[in-house]
Amino acid sequence: MIYFLVYLFLEVLISVQISSAIGGLATFFEILFTAFIGLSILVNFRKNLIENMTAVSYNCIDLEQFQKLNLFTLIGAILLIIPGFLTDILGVLMQFSVFTSMIVNRYNVKSGKCNSSFEEQNNIKKDSDVIDVEIIEHDTTLK
Repeated sequence: MIYFLVYLFLEVLISVQISSAIGGLATFFEILFTAFIGLSILVNFRKNLIENMTAVSYNCIDLEQFQKLNLFTLIGAILLIIPGFLTDILGVLMQFSVFTSMIVNRYNVKSGKCNSSFEEQNNIKKDSDVIDVEIIEHDTTLK
């Protein structure tokens, strides 16, 4: 309860200061713009989730990093949708922390399989099912 009151107090202080500096119309458009960004992040969350699941399957990231990446993206998008400057700032920071950790995880590869693309892995799997056969013809005619 006390954390909610502290958050509400800070939200009101920050919103009043920024709104008085930029004006009412700009504040209205900022609320609409950040809500649109938050909704677009939620719509594209499926693609981000699939990329993170692929990274986990190739051992590029572990499950703890997978959970943090997806949780921060989801919470940050929800915070961007909620009106208010403090929530917008926190939502943007959560998005950047995800972006930064994804860049770091891309260059700190834990396994050699991480550099392989998904299509190359599928082609290797398809080729491993092929059996090489040599056909020997028998001449049944008398010489």
